[in-house]
Amino acid sequence: MAAALALFIKLIPLYVTVALGWVAGRYLEASGKHIAGIMLYIVTPSVVFSGVMAAPLSPEVIFLPFLVFGFASVLALAHLKLARRVLTDGSAGMIPLCVASGNTGYFGVPVALLLFGEEGLAIYIVCMLGVTLFESSVGYYLAARGRHDLKDSLLRVAKLPSVYAFLAAVLLNLSDVGIPEVFVPLFDNLRGAYSILGMMIIGMSISSFRGLAGNIRFTALAFFGKFVAWPLLATVFWWLDSQFLGVYEPAVHKAIFLISITPIAANTVVIATLLDTSPRQAAGTVMLSTLFALVFIPVMISLAF
Repeated sequence: MAAALALFIKLIPLYVTVALGWVAGRYLEASGKHIAGIMLYIVTPSVVFSGVMAAPLSPEVIFLPFLVFGFASVLALAHLKLARRVLTDGSAGMIPLCVASGNTGYFGVPVALLLFGEEGLAIYIVCMLGVTLFESSVGYYLAARGRHDLKDSLLRVAKLPSVYAFLAAVLLNLSDVGIPEVFVPLFDNLRGAYSILGMMIIGMSISSFRGLAGNIRFTALAFFGKFVAWPLLATVFWWLDSQFLGVYEPAVHKAIFLISITPIAANTVVIATLLDTSPRQAAGTVMLSTLFALVFIPVMISLAF
């Protein structure tokens, strides 16, 4: 418990940033939607690009996004099958996104930088892209089933600027081309903006929270998948690889574990709204998971690391 408290204290600046976002949303009428476009099309691809450029690439590391994507897809399909038996109000399609995605960017990146340093952050960002790919393909497809086909889901992936940033960084990194020194401060500043604005967006979202809406079974199932099943899967992989397979270093195991304990992704609410599939239920569950993660993450990290 002492280790968890020590980590919680280290995370206080991040929580203060969340609180500032709440103040901006509550009293200044600021909205995360005003920042989302800049974050999606400029800041996030820049963070992905610089992170992958700094990563020690190998075939195993390049495969990491697809490994995380596979983990997320398995969890999504398993929980969708369970949700269809438990939920009868039409909200089952949102469970895969709640369970398998995560706020790996806005929430995870600042924590990863604090815990792992520059090199560990680079590995984390490579893993993080797997969640982004899942969210925009399989996750979206399962949520929109019956309304949109697989082609539409794949088109969403093709429009993701972070995918192209990742591919460009891999090619340049493998070609031994680095970021010119004159641009290094720019990418450092963009990463700082990503952390600050991302945490403030979380606070702005919390400011609009009006309580849990809808079916308590939805929230319980989403929490079980996100905070029990995902970390359990990450832990099993960590044990198998460290004891028998020997493919990855501990930095990779820790990065995947951190991804597994992040709160439910805010984009889940966006997708639920676009599809008109239980948006209030999704919003309430996402906000509760974010508040829960403020305590859950320090405790889990102190136990695992």
